Amino acid sequence: MAFDLKAYLLSKPEAGEDFPFGPEVAVYKVRGKMFATLGIEKHQQRMNLKCDPLEAEQLRMVFRDKVLPGYHMNKKHWNTIVVDGTVPDGEVQRMIDNSYALVVKSLGKAVASLLISQARDVTP
Repeated sequence: MAFDLKAYLLSKPEAGEDFPFGPEVAVYKVRGKMFATLGIEKHQQRMNLKCDPLEAEQLRMVFRDKVLPGYHMNKKHWNTIVVDGTVPDGEVQRMIDNSYALVVKSLGKAVASLLISQARDVTP
């Protein structure tokens, strides 16, 4: 992985990091709603991301054994990504952006417009 996952997750407007499940799993939220988890299990880094159900299925087919139904999550709406460099960095970033956007849209139109505008201002 050529980019810093934690820094990328925290670069999202109003994103915060919390450890409600213990020190081995970081939870990333925007306005109190989770958009990602990042943890280490059996010496392997894994990340849960929210996803459109149809796209979730497609990603699981394209990246077999690396994009899986969400671990401890609603398997229809969440994917688990094995972070080992197999899934290209750009695709991982796109999945993070998508997860963040899906959660932001659920916060209501005014809040979503504000956060999406802020995200555009910080996107390279």
